Amino acid sequence: MNVTAPADPADGAGEAATEQAPIDPRQFRNILGQFCTGITVITTFTDDETPIGFACQSFAALSLEPPLVLFCPTKGSRSWAAIEANGRFCVNVLAEEQQPVCAKFGSREPDKFAGTDWHTSDLGLPRLDNSLATIECRVDSVIDGGDHFIVIGRVLAMSETPAATNGRPLLFYRGQYTAIEPEKTTPAPWRADLDHFLTTTTLDTWL
Repeated sequence: MNVTAPADPADGAGEAATEQAPIDPRQFRNILGQFCTGITVITTFTDDETPIGFACQSFAALSLEPPLVLFCPTKGSRSWAAIEANGRFCVNVLAEEQQPVCAKFGSREPDKFAGTDWHTSDLGLPRLDNSLATIECRVDSVIDGGDHFIVIGRVLAMSETPAATNGRPLLFYRGQYTAIEPEKTTPAPWRADLDHFLTTTTLDTWL
């Protein structure tokens, strides 16, 4: 599996790059905490068929054609090592009721699947029951991303399970769990613009 190193934006920037004030890691973390994210659990099987996984905020859609997603594991992650060896993984989009599942998969517990409802999918990957959605992928490419890897996955299968929950996602904001207010889940007036933004292929797209 090839790991691609991104271009260094400071290359060729001259003295301006060296004079830039260093970024304070704590302030950087606090600033990033202002961005509300959903929470997923990324799972796979190890070589000995043991299920393994971790809670992941750094999941995102990447491309509709071809269907690609990405997530960013730390370079020392045991789960990432297992995913790299397996070549496939499952993204489980957590529902609001799955806060205990998130806490378990974000912990150092040796067996995070103990006491967790899950099953093996038709593609042979661990799927967490009662998740809002699951997206099963194969590893397409890996890019070096500082102290993380940027893992791009090609979607092989996907499903939704809204009947098992109230359809509300588990969210994380400023270091704590948060949720959508029920009365604020109606489509916004710019919904058509958002649909266009998600499907457009022009050079000025945000995605």
